[in-house]
Amino acid sequence: MDTILIVDDNQAVCSALSLMLELNGFKTLTCFSPEDALRLVAEQEIALVIQDMNFTQDTTSGEEGKRLFYDIRASQPQLPIILLTAWTQLELAVELVKEGVADYMGKPWDDDKLLNSVNNLISLHSLSRQNSQLARSEHQRMSAIKDADLCGIVFGSGAMQRCIDLALQIAKSDVSVLITGPNGAGKDKLADILHANSPLKHKPFIKVNIGALPMELLEAELFGAEAGAFTGANKARIGRFEAADGGTLFLDEIGNLPLSGQVKLLRVLQTGEFERLGSHQTRKVKVRVISATNADLAEDIASGRFREDLFYRLNVIELALPPLNQRQDDILPLVNHFIGQDFSLSKPTQQALVSYPWPGNVRELENACKRAVILAASPTLTMADFGLKPVSGASATAPESTPSSVIAQQIPAQQSAQQQPLQQGGGAQVSTPAESQPEANRPQAYEPTGADIELALAEHNGVIARVAKSLGLSRQALYRRMEKFGIEK
Repeated sequence: MDTILIVDDNQAVCSALSLMLELNGFKTLTCFSPEDALRLVAEQEIALVIQDMNFTQDTTSGEEGKRLFYDIRASQPQLPIILLTAWTQLELAVELVKEGVADYMGKPWDDDKLLNSVNNLISLHSLSRQNSQLARSEHQRMSAIKDADLCGIVFGSGAMQRCIDLALQIAKSDVSVLITGPNGAGKDKLADILHANSPLKHKPFIKVNIGALPMELLEAELFGAEAGAFTGANKARIGRFEAADGGTLFLDEIGNLPLSGQVKLLRVLQTGEFERLGSHQTRKVKVRVISATNADLAEDIASGRFREDLFYRLNVIELALPPLNQRQDDILPLVNHFIGQDFSLSKPTQQALVSYPWPGNVRELENACKRAVILAASPTLTMADFGLKPVSGASATAPESTPSSVIAQQIPAQQSAQQQPLQQGGGAQVSTPAESQPEANRPQAYEPTGADIELALAEHNGVIARVAKSLGLSRQALYRRMEKFGIEK
């Protein structure tokens, strides 16, 4: 409940105002002198002040109210103040309004007008305080980021900002961190940030992709092996834990670690002790472990594929990285970073890039940008350069109303060969040149609408050869469709 301070030397005025305001849901404080008013403003949480202009009998100059206003303004610059007086002086009113008086009313007042002013001013004051708090928080956050090493990460979304803020906060500790998220979303970048901003940043930082190591060599890679421990082990080798001693070890795809390795990993996390493969000598290390996975470890625990006790050792703090399609504000900053300063994006291309779901996340986006730069016919990249094309009935100019499923990936004809739609893995297959195929025998997955043709004409500045190529048509076929839809070049 907001508190309103009423300052008037007339007790009847104070009582009338208090009754009206309390009936309308406000809490009120009253006082009869400027000295008491300043004390209450200093001691209480006041949302608004309603003050008289004269506090001495037979005084009408307004100087006392003016002085009180300036004193309150000095201690509470944002506090809204309504001046209420029976002796209205236009020059004084203009002066004080210029200095920040929220409202200036005469006595007797109009209840409805006063209530309306009170409600509006309190709402604005509340909003102003919230904005100030947000500005302070943003300033503190930006100061922290300014001094941090972000390892070249590019982002623009609030979701990624929160991940980075949390990463910077927990980087200062030495606790184990589990980074979760889909493949290609940037989990390794968060690991880099955790190490680069930690007290261990000048110590070793060793990365291991568990999924890329053969199962039979996994334990030897992690914990080391003595000579003769297995076929081909001609000399002793240290493991990744020994290499990371005193620093940080990043275990990517931790969900792929077999149960035998999980037991040894759990022991290292608990005691820092382990043995090399083929050795009985116990060794001791001190390593901060950061792990990452795209797997559902809770499901793996339920099915017996992952140890629950190891999960809780790894997951002291979890950093959950959302997929790229849940942080769309990152897409264009990433694209601009990947394509460089020599290329730009047309407006429809920007909209199509943001609309596409990117199942391969940042890794897929980076590969698409590399292909676009290679295949580009001009410095302004188009949807065709990225292999993006709206299907029949969809409009690239309105992606917010276009489901992502209606966007088909397709690389345009390059010289005489047209490529098939891109596969999720990023590869492309070359098929028979489009213009050498009879039109009736061509794939019917995409039939451009009149709107598609008009969009392509605008995008390629009316160059028919480029428009036909982007739409996967011969020039003759394009002309027939333009005639059909009544489109003039």
